[in-house]
Formats: sequence, C-alpha cells, structure tokens
Amino acid sequence: MSKHSDVLVIGAGIIGLTAAWRAALRGLSVTVLDPTPRDGASMAAAGMLAAVCEADFGEPELAAMNVDSAARWPGFAAQLESASGVDVGLRRTGTLTLAFDPDDLAETRRLIDLQHRWGLVSEEISTAQARRISPLVGRVAGGAWMPDDHQVDPRATTRALDAAARAAGAVVVERRAVRLTSASGRVVGAVDAAGVEQTADLVVVAAGVSSTGLLATAGIHAPLRPVKGITLRLAAEPWFDVEPVVRARVQGRAVYAVTRVADESGFREVVIGASSDEKPDDRRVEAGSVFALLRDARAVLPGIDELDLREASPRVRPSAPDNLPYLDASVDGLLVATGHGRNGILLTPLTGAVVDATLDETDLPDVVAPAMTNRHTRTLTEEVS
Repeated sequence: MSKHSDVLVIGAGIIGLTAAWRAALRGLSVTVLDPTPRDGASMAAAGMLAAVCEADFGEPELAAMNVDSAARWPGFAAQLESASGVDVGLRRTGTLTLAFDPDDLAETRRLIDLQHRWGLVSEEISTAQARRISPLVGRVAGGAWMPDDHQVDPRATTRALDAAARAAGAVVVERRAVRLTSASGRVVGAVDAAGVEQTADLVVVAAGVSSTGLLATAGIHAPLRPVKGITLRLAAEPWFDVEPVVRARVQGRAVYAVTRVADESGFREVVIGASSDEKPDDRRVEAGSVFALLRDARAVLPGIDELDLREASPRVRPSAPDNLPYLDASVDGLLVATGHGRNGILLTPLTGAVVDATLDETDLPDVVAPAMTNRHTRTLTEEVS
C-alpha cells in the first residue's frame, strides 16, 4: 500500500506542526505521522522566550539563532492566532534573574558581561530593585533584569498549530514512521508502522530523539541525546502576582518559575522547572527531582510553599552534542528540523522560516548556516587533516 502527499511531516510536536501548517497554508497536501501527537517535549516546556538568558559561553551561533527567532515571535503569534482562533499566551513580561548567594551573583555577573559583549540587553540589579519588580522575591544576593526576554504558552501554541494545520487541510495519522525511503539519491517518503509507504515530494523529519534512527536509514548522521526534564505545574491564588518570568541560580543550580494569566476562577498557573538528566524518555517522575525543584524555587520565591501542586510533567528534549538544532535542506526531498533541545519553543518561528524557504525554494536564513547535519563529520575531517 502507498499514499502520496506533497509534504510528509514526521512528528507532531510544536516543530512538526509548524511545518505542517506552513505547508498547508500554501495549498499543499500534507500528511503528519506521529503515534502520539502533541505529547512530546512541548507538553513539559514552560515557554520562556529567553534569547538573552540562554546566551552561554561557547554557544555564539545558538545565541544568534535564539535572538533571530525571538524577534520573529510577535508576527508568528499574530498569524497563528488569526488562523486558529487560539490565544497562544504571548506576553511581554521581561525576565528577572536572581542570584541566591555571592557565588551565584559572581556567575551572574560573568554572564551579564558575556551578554553585553554579544550586544544583548541585560543589567545587574540589587536585591531591593528585584523586590520592586516582584515583591515576593526572598533573600537573595542580587540579580539581573532582561527586559527583552518574554514568555508564551507552549501547550496553547501547540493546540493552535494543530487547529491551524488541520483547518488548512493537513491530515494527522497516528502511526510511527519506521524508516525513510530513497530513490536515486533523493528521499521520497517513509514507511509507517502499518506498512504503508507514505511518499511525498518533501519529507520533514521533526521526530525528536527518534529522528536520529530515522535519518540513519537514509544514510544521514544526526546524533541526538535524550535530555530528560521535569516541570511542575502549580495553581496560585491572585496574591501570587509574580508578573515577569523568574530565573534563578541557587548554589550553582538553575531553576525558573513562569506565571500565566489568571483563568476564569482567578487562579494562575505557575510552571516550575526544569530538571536536566541525560536519560531515556521513561516518563517517570522521580521524587528527588520534584524535591530539588521545589527546594530551589522556594529559596528565591518563598510564597511557592502555599501553592497547589497540580501536575508533574516528565519529557525528554532532543539535544545534539553541540546543543545546536539541525535545520538542513541539503538532501533532495528532505528537510531536517529537529534537535532544538532546551530552545524548541523559542526557535519555533525561525524553524517556520526555514520551512517557508524550503517550500519556496529560496535560501535559508543565514543565521541557520551552522545547523547543517554534516557539521559533526566536517569537524572530524578538519581535525584529522
């Protein structure tokens, strides 16, 4: 059996659904393969659009991609909300970064210096200034303010993408892709778990950690490692009015709290995260991880003690060895869009622009040049020579 579509997308997370929507908007026939749509890393993500906060030593290319994509978010959100009728929760809140002790503050200052050298906007603030931004801040040594780092609701965004893609004609098939199929050096489709050969003019691989095995069936080396994270979702009464995103360093450990807009009952969702362990997607919620997240979050926001714990969400993030995503259309008939790691939500609009360029047969955005799948092989070759 076989079925042909103009575009076959493998993976129905936020990246795959973005690809499906962009293709369907052009009137192309689109099939999406995923055994459990909308149940991957996006379900656990907090939705921090933190291009400045995420800037880290040794990752200038990733920082450039993050900054580019953050600038695309307002236009992307407006178009998606218009197409789907779903509010994606984009809020310009800024980000408050807190340092628990003097050592944490010293590291925060190192990062601020790096951010300034890269032309990013951040400023060191005192504890008193932090409390003026958010009165619920506890005993900390100081912090920083990043006015350009905001937030979006990943679950709402994924729902919106699913609705927009389906409304434009995309068909979601709840089956796993087993292998890619090729002919004359061109990727021409995939075989799904039911044995159906899904052929297409363009195949988009956005299958998270599973992408590595799929791409290997077409001779493409794109290693990904599963980085498991757990986020907690709590419900807060109106008094918990922490408006900006709060990120913190507590004795060298990273933690964050993202507060959503209040719902009809007056409660606000607060997302706390995220643990980070290199292990498979076992969907287990380890007690130690929950304890560590709450311990560090309450150290900087003591009011968290009073909130209701509603959900713990374990998922893995697909991460490449160098933490860059794979955004590559160099193989005929194939677009690789995976490996976004901890920046999947932030990088969604830039990935959408890569899909647009591929479909329109124009050049990919210059900023994604380092995201080719052959970068690891090229590096090894250069080292040998």
